[in-house]
Amino acid sequence: MQRFIVLLLSMSPISELRGAIPWGVFHYNLSLFEAVFISLFGNILVSFLIILSLNYLLNWLIKYIPFLEKIANWFFLKTRKRHKKKFAKWQDLALVVIVAIPLPFTGAWTGALASYVFGIKPKRAFSLITLGVSIAALIVTILTINSIYIFN
Repeated sequence: MQRFIVLLLSMSPISELRGAIPWGVFHYNLSLFEAVFISLFGNILVSFLIILSLNYLLNWLIKYIPFLEKIANWFFLKTRKRHKKKFAKWQDLALVVIVAIPLPFTGAWTGALASYVFGIKPKRAFSLITLGVSIAALIVTILTINSIYIFN
Protein backbone atom coordinates (compact mmCIF):
# COMPACT_ATOMS: atom_id res chain seq x y z
CA MET A 1 0.00 0.00 0.00
CA GLN A 2 2.84 2.42 0.85
CA ARG A 3 4.47 1.92 -2.53
CA PHE A 4 1.14 2.49 -4.26
CA ILE A 5 0.66 5.78 -2.39
CA VAL A 6 4.15 6.90 -3.42
CA LEU A 7 3.26 5.96 -7.02
CA LEU A 8 0.03 8.00 -6.83
CA LEU A 9 1.87 10.97 -5.31
CA SER A 10 4.38 10.88 -8.16
CA MET A 11 1.52 10.89 -10.66
CA SER A 12 -0.41 13.75 -9.07
CA PRO A 13 -0.07 17.25 -10.56
CA ILE A 14 0.68 18.87 -7.21
CA SER A 15 3.43 16.74 -5.71
CA GLU A 16 4.81 14.74 -8.64
CA LEU A 17 8.13 13.11 -7.79
CA ARG A 18 9.23 16.21 -5.88
CA GLY A 19 6.91 15.19 -3.08
CA ALA A 20 6.83 11.45 -3.66
CA ILE A 21 10.54 10.75 -3.16
CA PRO A 22 10.89 12.49 0.23
CA TRP A 23 7.50 11.16 1.33
CA GLY A 24 8.51 7.59 0.51
CA VAL A 25 11.88 7.93 2.25
CA PHE A 26 10.88 9.89 5.34
CA HIS A 27 7.27 8.88 5.92
CA TYR A 28 7.28 5.25 4.76
CA ASN A 29 10.97 4.45 5.36
CA LEU A 30 11.40 3.12 1.83
CA SER A 31 14.95 2.85 0.59
CA LEU A 32 16.08 5.83 -1.45
CA PHE A 33 16.47 3.59 -4.50
CA GLU A 34 12.94 2.23 -4.14
CA ALA A 35 11.36 5.66 -3.63
CA VAL A 36 13.23 7.10 -6.63
CA PHE A 37 12.41 4.13 -8.88
CA ILE A 38 8.67 4.17 -8.04
CA SER A 39 8.49 7.96 -8.36
CA LEU A 40 10.31 8.02 -11.69
CA PHE A 41 8.06 5.31 -13.05
CA GLY A 42 4.88 7.09 -11.93
CA ASN A 43 5.92 10.53 -13.16
CA ILE A 44 7.05 9.23 -16.56
CA LEU A 45 3.90 7.12 -16.88
CA VAL A 46 1.58 10.05 -16.21
CA SER A 47 3.41 12.25 -18.71
CA PHE A 48 3.01 9.51 -21.32
CA LEU A 49 -0.72 9.23 -20.57
CA ILE A 50 -1.22 13.01 -20.72
CA ILE A 51 0.64 13.35 -24.01
CA LEU A 52 -1.40 10.54 -25.56
CA SER A 53 -4.80 11.58 -24.24
CA LEU A 54 -4.85 15.38 -23.94
CA ASN A 55 -6.02 16.07 -27.47
CA TYR A 56 -8.79 13.45 -27.23
CA LEU A 57 -9.84 14.65 -23.77
CA LEU A 58 -10.08 18.28 -24.88
CA ASN A 59 -12.07 17.34 -27.98
CA TRP A 60 -14.43 15.21 -25.90
CA LEU A 61 -14.94 18.00 -23.33
CA ILE A 62 -15.57 20.56 -26.07
CA LYS A 63 -18.11 18.23 -27.67
CA TYR A 64 -20.17 18.09 -24.46
CA ILE A 65 -19.34 21.53 -23.03
CA PRO A 66 -19.10 23.80 -26.10
CA PHE A 67 -18.12 27.03 -24.29
CA LEU A 68 -14.87 25.34 -23.22
CA GLU A 69 -13.63 25.70 -26.79
CA LYS A 70 -13.58 29.49 -26.47
CA ILE A 71 -11.81 29.30 -23.12
CA ALA A 72 -9.24 26.76 -24.38
CA ASN A 73 -8.58 28.72 -27.57
CA TRP A 74 -8.18 31.96 -25.62
CA PHE A 75 -5.80 30.31 -23.14
CA PHE A 76 -3.71 28.54 -25.79
CA LEU A 77 -3.48 31.60 -28.04
CA LYS A 78 -2.54 33.84 -25.13
CA THR A 79 0.10 31.38 -23.92
CA ARG A 80 1.57 30.88 -27.41
CA LYS A 81 1.67 34.63 -28.02
CA ARG A 82 3.31 35.39 -24.67
CA HIS A 83 5.99 32.69 -24.85
CA LYS A 84 6.41 32.19 -28.59
CA LYS A 85 9.74 34.01 -28.94
CA LYS A 86 11.32 32.40 -25.89
CA PHE A 87 10.12 28.97 -26.89
CA ALA A 88 11.24 29.39 -30.50
CA LYS A 89 14.71 30.35 -29.27
CA TRP A 90 15.15 27.62 -26.66
CA GLN A 91 12.69 24.92 -27.91
CA ASP A 92 13.82 21.54 -26.57
CA LEU A 93 15.90 22.99 -23.76
CA ALA A 94 12.92 25.07 -22.61
CA LEU A 95 10.75 21.98 -22.25
CA VAL A 96 13.44 20.03 -20.41
CA VAL A 97 14.05 22.93 -17.99
CA ILE A 98 10.31 23.45 -17.34
CA VAL A 99 10.09 19.81 -16.30
CA ALA A 100 13.44 19.52 -14.49
CA ILE A 101 13.27 22.47 -12.10
CA PRO A 102 11.68 21.26 -8.87
CA LEU A 103 9.45 24.28 -8.22
CA PRO A 104 5.67 24.71 -7.99
CA PHE A 105 3.86 24.71 -11.36
CA THR A 106 6.72 22.95 -13.11
CA GLY A 107 7.09 19.26 -13.86
CA ALA A 108 5.76 16.54 -16.13
CA TRP A 109 2.18 17.83 -16.10
CA THR A 110 3.25 21.35 -17.08
CA GLY A 111 5.69 19.97 -19.65
CA ALA A 112 3.01 17.80 -21.24
CA LEU A 113 0.63 20.77 -21.43
CA ALA A 114 3.38 22.99 -22.87
CA SER A 115 4.22 20.38 -25.49
CA TYR A 116 0.56 20.34 -26.54
CA VAL A 117 0.26 24.13 -26.62
CA PHE A 118 3.43 24.54 -28.69
CA GLY A 119 2.69 21.60 -30.99
CA ILE A 120 5.64 19.37 -30.14
CA LYS A 121 5.21 15.91 -31.62
CA PRO A 122 4.32 13.31 -28.96
CA LYS A 123 7.45 11.13 -29.42
CA ARG A 124 9.75 14.11 -29.07
CA ALA A 125 7.76 15.56 -26.19
CA PHE A 126 7.86 12.26 -24.34
CA SER A 127 11.64 11.93 -24.68
CA LEU A 128 12.24 15.54 -23.58
CA ILE A 129 9.86 15.22 -20.63
CA THR A 130 11.50 11.93 -19.62
CA LEU A 131 14.88 13.67 -19.63
CA GLY A 132 13.47 16.53 -17.53
CA VAL A 133 11.84 14.12 -15.08
CA SER A 134 15.13 12.24 -14.72
CA ILE A 135 16.99 15.48 -13.96
CA ALA A 136 14.30 16.46 -11.44
CA ALA A 137 14.63 13.04 -9.79
CA LEU A 138 18.39 13.54 -9.53
CA ILE A 139 17.94 16.99 -7.94
CA VAL A 140 15.30 15.76 -5.48
CA THR A 141 17.40 12.70 -4.64
CA ILE A 142 20.42 14.89 -3.84
CA LEU A 143 18.26 17.15 -1.67
CA THR A 144 16.77 14.11 0.08
CA ILE A 145 20.23 12.64 0.74
CA ASN A 146 21.37 15.98 2.18
CA SER A 147 18.27 16.06 4.38
CA ILE A 148 19.04 12.56 5.66
CA TYR A 149 22.51 13.69 6.70
CA ILE A 150 21.27 16.93 8.24
CA PHE A 151 18.51 15.32 10.32
CA ASN A 152 20.48 12.25 11.45
